[in-house]
Parts: sequence; structure tokens; C-alpha cells
Amino acid sequence: MAKTEKTASKKEQGPRSLPRLKVKYLNEIAPKLLPNYGNPMRVPKITKVVVNMGVGEATQNAKLLEAATKELSIITGQKPVVTKAKKSISNFKLRAGMPIGCKVTLRGNRAYYFLDKLFTVVIPRIRDFRGLSPKAFDGRGNYSMGLQEQLVFPEIKYDSVDKVQGMNITIVTTAHKDSEALELLTEMGMPFRQIVKKAQQ
Repeated sequence: MAKTEKTASKKEQGPRSLPRLKVKYLNEIAPKLLPNYGNPMRVPKITKVVVNMGVGEATQNAKLLEAATKELSIITGQKPVVTKAKKSISNFKLRAGMPIGCKVTLRGNRAYYFLDKLFTVVIPRIRDFRGLSPKAFDGRGNYSMGLQEQLVFPEIKYDSVDKVQGMNITIVTTAHKDSEALELLTEMGMPFRQIVKKAQQ
């Protein structure tokens, strides 16, 4: 009886809803881009989002790395992986293997949830924001951007932050050209500088 009740409750709950941005991609963006490629499998899409925090001062104070790991976990909803130094640098008192940062790789629905929050909530909170540079692609359809402080995320409370910490965000796509990735991210709502200028005219 207990098993039957559990299965019944699961059926009542139904399947988890898809992220809003993923629904928009499937229903609006992909069909709009399809004529440019002909084959639905060629239409660019997001494969993963990598969020990286470098904590250079962790060599002197291990608590800073613990705080950064906790904050990155709150921001992304996923447990970060601690990154370690690959080389020894005597000038920075750095030895190979020492923990100097943390990173999270988001895939699937979690990547879409994060990007939706980034485009609609986080980026508009950046001080004196004038649009993202459309030239920050790597030549293979991947885009990298930096944030100077973690305080732009609504989950982070100002009073609980010991040190303002920046981060790098890399959006990896299946696009073969930067122009294809630019079109994809623009349709998804990423506020590039050119779009902001057009809106102001």
C-alpha cells in the first residue's frame, strides 16, 4: 500500500517543468534560426556553462576559498570543484597542487536556469552597464565574460560577504562560427553592446 501511495503521489506531481529559456529556445529561437541552416541538427545550441572563481589569496588564507566555494554553490545550485595550481611560481609563493579557486560546469536544465537569471536579473544589476562586448568570442562559438563582484547575484547577501570576489563565465555552444553564436545568444536575450546602442537611438 505504501508503494502504491508513493507512486500515486509522484503521478499527481507530474513531470518537472522545463526552464523558461529552454522553452523559448525550442519554440521560438530554434525555428527562427532553422532557415539559415536547413538541418535542425545544425542549429546552434548551448552545451554547457562554466563558472570559475579564482581565489589567489587562498594561498595565504584558506577561509577565503571556503567562502568562495560556498557562495558559488549558492549562485549555481551545484557543488563546485576546487581547482589547483598546475605550476609553481615562487614570486607568488605558489606551489603546484595548491588550491587556488573553484569552478562549476552547468549542463542541461541547470545551464538554462542560470543563463535566464544571468540575462534578466544579474547583468542589469551591474553598475554603469552599457552592454556586453560582442568581440569576446574565442573563434569557435564560445563566449567568455567576467563579473567583478558576486554581489550582483540576488542570492548573495551583502552582510555575509567577507571579501568581494569576481568570476569568469564561459558559455559553450555548438556554433562553428562566432557570428552564429552571436546570433544565438542575442536571440536568447544576452544584452550585447550593439543592441543597447540601437535601443537608445
